[in-house]
Amino acid sequence: MRLKVEARLAYHMPQQADVLLAIEGAQMPEQRLVNDLLTVRGTEPLRTVPGDDGIGRRTWATAQGDFLAEYHGTFDVERGARSLIGLPVSARPDLPAHVIPYLWPSRFCQSDRFVSFVAREFGDFDGGAKIDAMAQWIRRNIDYRLGASHGTTSAVDSFVAREGVCRDFSHVMAAFARAAGIPARLVSAYAWQLDPPDFHAVVDVWLDDGWHLVDASGLAPVEGLVRVAVGRDATDISFMTIFGYAELVSQEVCVTCLTADTVDSPTLEN
Repeated sequence: MRLKVEARLAYHMPQQADVLLAIEGAQMPEQRLVNDLLTVRGTEPLRTVPGDDGIGRRTWATAQGDFLAEYHGTFDVERGARSLIGLPVSARPDLPAHVIPYLWPSRFCQSDRFVSFVAREFGDFDGGAKIDAMAQWIRRNIDYRLGASHGTTSAVDSFVAREGVCRDFSHVMAAFARAAGIPARLVSAYAWQLDPPDFHAVVDVWLDDGWHLVDASGLAPVEGLVRVAVGRDATDISFMTIFGYAELVSQEVCVTCLTADTVDSPTLEN
């Protein structure tokens, strides 16, 4: 599947502020980069740094006044809708070093608070079947509601409130998985068929010695996701972190499937 992704972020910085962007799709074996371009206006010279786990990259900018970041990328995504059921849990002593931190609680994924619940609710399941059961539970019991959470809402908060957005669904999913001893990390992504279009948050779980995507919200097919960044929770995968104050002017995301019988959606205008 060939996907075209586009993002346009327009902000105003009343005073000078440092900005860390993570909006470029990552080059990975299952999502091959065909071409891409990031342009940033209204800033000092840019500096790039690698993303966590070597996935993607982040871009530093220093801005004041009008700020505009635009990203256009085309990716060939070769990822089928594979079922997790039947995939075994990897032995913890065999985990690669970069996977081990995703067993632990983090600021927004307090997995230690869910150990008893997870053991009671999902104790009859193993491996990928356990992850599937967790995702199904989240979809049945937590309502997707725009504006139901904010930047400091944690997995515990969403579990209690029983509502949230994709970020919150993913925090609960990762906390459940870690509580069961299965490594899980948050993933920011561009998502085909996501309505309304926006940056999307999903989860990678480590099963059968590899990472596998899970969208606990069920809002987008995993075969139509383009990973951007990964990390412990939403803190690590934010598409834009501003060290200072900024006013939102406009923000747009568009994902188009490019096939022989598909007409491109209108591109974002400059």
